[in-house]
Amino acid sequence: MVSVEEQLALIERGAVECIAREELVKKLRRSIETGVPLKIKAGFDPTAADLHLGHTVLLQKLKHFQDLGHQIYFLIGDFTAMIGDPTGKSETRKALSREDVLQNAETYKEQVFKILDPDKTKVVFNSAWLGALTSYDMIKLASQLTVARMLEREDFKQRFESQRPISIHEFLYPLIQGYDSVAMEADVELGGSDQRFNVLMGRDLQRARGMEPQVVLTMPLLEGLDGVNKMSKSLGNYIGITEAPENIYGKVLSISDTLMFRYYELLSDLSAQEIAALQAGIDQGNLHPKEVKKRLARELTARFHGQTAALAAETEFEKVFQKKELPDEMAEVGLAQGEAIWLPQLLLDAGLVASTSEGRRMIQQGAVAVDGEKASDVNGKVPAMGEVTLKVGKRRFARVLFR
Repeated sequence: MVSVEEQLALIERGAVECIAREELVKKLRRSIETGVPLKIKAGFDPTAADLHLGHTVLLQKLKHFQDLGHQIYFLIGDFTAMIGDPTGKSETRKALSREDVLQNAETYKEQVFKILDPDKTKVVFNSAWLGALTSYDMIKLASQLTVARMLEREDFKQRFESQRPISIHEFLYPLIQGYDSVAMEADVELGGSDQRFNVLMGRDLQRARGMEPQVVLTMPLLEGLDGVNKMSKSLGNYIGITEAPENIYGKVLSISDTLMFRYYELLSDLSAQEIAALQAGIDQGNLHPKEVKKRLARELTARFHGQTAALAAETEFEKVFQKKELPDEMAEVGLAQGEAIWLPQLLLDAGLVASTSEGRRMIQQGAVAVDGEKASDVNGKVPAMGEVTLKVGKRRFARVLFR
């Protein structure tokens, strides 16, 4: 095994907090001496079908532990997902059906192995032990936590003070997440910085049962494309790992130069020394930031689609956005010939906007081109004959064939 010092350097890379570091050192030394790998746990509630790069921050850290020879447990919270994690929520989260949870869980299993080694990863479901708890067991578990302790959580405290409802089952969520660590006998648990309260609960419950408490390693929340807010589908600032290669590549290139190195630190497989060399190259004027960003875009695109697709995405990006040429492939839409058609309606019929109102807005923003010419008249019409090439924004293209 790698030395404790070398392991710590990789484990702590990008981390927010390690609780407690001296305990982790002790565990790592024992692991080296006995040859027994540590049990590393990270839980994911399958509340949505697709993962984005923000979710992969934890997966990347799991990979670091895996590369160091430790045993990875990818915990799918199929039981907890039906309760709904209240973390950071201003109101009670809607619970999912069992069918939705299981369907999402299957997609998670497919996606995580784009990062983790499936032969060295144990996938477990917390319904295996939580579903077996009796009413008595749950009451006994609940007796280990006070309401005052729960209200130390900032989100609960804010909701209580503003008189917004807190359901009793939400108080149970941190408890049963903590019980996962007891059932799994975890040595280390990873979680986002917003999960600090929940993952610390595992330490408390293990200690209460006379077990050696797990070490908690919290990771930062990855900023989205705007560079300000946490990456989120609801905010539209995300990069989905199942998106088309050209979308992933283009979105990574759109981030700021400052955010680029945040992504390098949290998501790249490059070593800390290699990343530092890239930063020094930019500072010294030997490397252009755009070239460094293109390297990151290729790496992340290749991770989810392969090297060939990543290189093709780069070629396509340069053709469309740098040389201002049309993409090799674009959607083709057949429409009937007739009288000239109102441009916002044509954009809608071509599937490039969700409504004529959006079409008008995109025209007003100068984001629409017809046959390579920018459109500026929201009342403009297009002859309904022959072939017309439409572009909306930077990445939406369609070829309309009037027949």
